[in-house]
Amino acid sequence: MSASGVLSFTQQGWEQVLAKVKRAVVYLDATCVECLHWGCGSTRLLEAVGSPECHLREFEPDAVGGGAKQPKAVFVLSRLLKGRTVEILRDIICRSHFQYCVVVTAVSHAVHLTANHVPAAAAAEMEGQQPVFEQLEEKLCEWMGNINYTAEVFYAPLLLAPVAPHLALTPAFASLFPLLPQDVHLLNSARPDKRKLGSLGDVDATALTPELLLQIRCLVSGLSSLCEHLGVREECFAVGSLSRVIAADLANYAPAKNRRKTAAGRASVIFVDRTLDLTGAVGHHGDNLVEKIISALPQLPGHTNDVMVNMIELTSLQTEEENYNVVAPGCLAQSNDTTAKALWEALLNTKHKEAVMEVRRHLVEAASRENLPIKMSMGRVTPGQLMSYIQLFKNNLKALMNHCGLLQLGLATAQMLKHPQTAKWDNFLAFERLLLQSIGESAMSVVLNQLLPMIKPVTQRTNEDYSPEELLILLIYIYSVTEELTADKDLGEAEEKVKKALAQVFCEESELSPLLQKITDCDSSINLTFHKSKIATDELFTSLRDIAGARSLMKQFKSVYVPGNHTHQASYKPLLKQVVEEIFHPERPDSADIEHVSSGLTDLLKTGFSMFMKVSRPHPSDHPLLILFVVGGVTVSEAKMVKDLVASLKPGTQVIVLSTRLLKPLNIPELLFATDRLHPDLGF
Repeated sequence: MSASGVLSFTQQGWEQVLAKVKRAVVYLDATCVECLHWGCGSTRLLEAVGSPECHLREFEPDAVGGGAKQPKAVFVLSRLLKGRTVEILRDIICRSHFQYCVVVTAVSHAVHLTANHVPAAAAAEMEGQQPVFEQLEEKLCEWMGNINYTAEVFYAPLLLAPVAPHLALTPAFASLFPLLPQDVHLLNSARPDKRKLGSLGDVDATALTPELLLQIRCLVSGLSSLCEHLGVREECFAVGSLSRVIAADLANYAPAKNRRKTAAGRASVIFVDRTLDLTGAVGHHGDNLVEKIISALPQLPGHTNDVMVNMIELTSLQTEEENYNVVAPGCLAQSNDTTAKALWEALLNTKHKEAVMEVRRHLVEAASRENLPIKMSMGRVTPGQLMSYIQLFKNNLKALMNHCGLLQLGLATAQMLKHPQTAKWDNFLAFERLLLQSIGESAMSVVLNQLLPMIKPVTQRTNEDYSPEELLILLIYIYSVTEELTADKDLGEAEEKVKKALAQVFCEESELSPLLQKITDCDSSINLTFHKSKIATDELFTSLRDIAGARSLMKQFKSVYVPGNHTHQASYKPLLKQVVEEIFHPERPDSADIEHVSSGLTDLLKTGFSMFMKVSRPHPSDHPLLILFVVGGVTVSEAKMVKDLVASLKPGTQVIVLSTRLLKPLNIPELLFATDRLHPDLGF
């Protein structure tokens, strides 16, 4: 029941896939690739395929089919086998020569029944049967052109990308993000004949769109499989409105009832809405090397949680930009390299300065083991120093092969240290500290007026100035760290000045970034008028006001801001820290904001009786395992904080931090201004 169960759960799911892929053409979608990447690595898959003639391919409409000498295919998919996904399957198979097809889905058969509108009572009667999968098997044979060919369809729980023993992510749900007050209006407009929702507090499963409900059910099914693997019966708790819906769905998930009866262990699963504290997600207080690497280096294509490490320094190519795409990039995930994995976990768990020294130490030790001519140097670690160690491996193929994972982490560190974004990190941190003092001493209008001179058009900006995207990050920080705003004349005027300045900056950009295209609903700066840009900034400030009011329904966790006094400066207190401290409070109070979600009549009766009898209500600190799921993303620093805090408050309690994705500051405006929050694309 330890945190290592996350890794064994992931690997067990992939073992089911690896058992089927021998001498096959293997098609994977991007989400499954990412889970494989962190879970056991593509090397394991290639070894299991075992044939140089067979290939790994991306599952997409234009994927190359199997040739005459490729009779076997395995499709590994994260999505429901329905609609567009099935059409792509059909098209690939019809242009191939397959005689044996295996389809592995990361979505359970129970969820497929839900997606096909099978009533719960009828689904319960089908226990042990898999009609949806059986029908697809028949179709696969039909598309292969012979009903006597072999087809298999089965479920494997390929839910998690395990980043560390204490931290795992769910790439299939990277876009899942809690609702904002403006979403209540959209939900109301979609249900004209039903009772109007007054606030996010009124949102339950019946109010959500069918697509979002189905996305939640897919997540719940995977989490239920994780609990089954860990051998636990879970008590579900929630902090926030969308978390409450997810917790209720898991607590009442019908296929989990039998496994809960026989589970030997117990666990508390607590879901927390990211929107209750965006300060921690956009802030720069995390003194963590990995966080800075993720923010500075470009994203690995097709991934949400890893970055591209430029490997050209280890080749004889000139280090010019046109050569960057010639050499395959490195990355952070090193699932099959024991030494690199140990360094990676050290980087996740130490502060920036110690982490950089740890990278240097590993490089020096590796060079010494390979008898490379290393020159020792002490003192401050510089990117040049790290590069001088790394380049010792350059012309030594054996040494390169032996330490490939370590060299990728070393290069990632060196590239981050000399990246312009890293210098800006400290500027952000200084300004955020200044904001914390200003918020305590001044009205919000004064704080916004301080920001105004920093809003500069592209023609006036230097490298030290803030880009439009970075200004959005600062605005989100300001509005998230404050408590609910009271509208007044000064605030209205200050907001209007900032809106106009931002609208003008958007218009004058030479090229609109993908984020600005999304915000302005315009694909080119040439077509962006001031009027259109001003409408976009008006909508932007509606979202910012929503962020400021995100904790308005909380009774206990109303603030993440700690005012200063004559001995301490004003500071930010993370919501996750407040939640964990409340869970392990020595007096075990009933929290007003950590809501227990019942799993049926027995729990409801227990809760009711507790009002007038001595019946103990479930408490999140009751069990030896705590699973904390942050809906909407988590930072490396937050995951470490939770792990360390639980260890100090209640030693012996195991904690696993799960989340939809690993966050860097720029992710938050991307998620906030996504247009598909209520209508996620489920692939059909």
